[in-house]
Amino acid sequence: MMESEKVRRRPSRTRALNVKRLTKDELRIAALLYPESGYWRPSRRGDCANVPRPCPYVSCKHHLYLDVEPITGSIRFNASGREPWEIEASCSLDEAEEGGLTLEQVGQRLGLTRERARQLEARALEKMRKMRNQLREE
Repeated sequence: MMESEKVRRRPSRTRALNVKRLTKDELRIAALLYPESGYWRPSRRGDCANVPRPCPYVSCKHHLYLDVEPITGSIRFNASGREPWEIEASCSLDEAEEGGLTLEQVGQRLGLTRERARQLEARALEKMRKMRNQLREE
């Protein structure tokens, strides 16, 4: 393909897995069969500041490798086709410490188009405005 023929391609779509909700009995049995090992995990930002990057704690809510939908429990992989150790930016807290990013940079890091990043930003800002107005009314 020649330079002039190159077409800007959209980032590939992320994968999502639907997860079955377990009953209390199933959770209890799973805890007995597969007890959580006694390994150390960070619980505060200060704990993980010196952890090597990319961050190995994929289950952390600040990790950028995957998102869990709170209502359905489905898992969305943000780094389509890559393993957790292959992504450049692994922690949202690290990204926040670096300061602001352009919509293009946000899209690249999350596997979204610039326009989709703008839409998500607009929706988040609208939610924050509504919450602020509700708090003012109280």
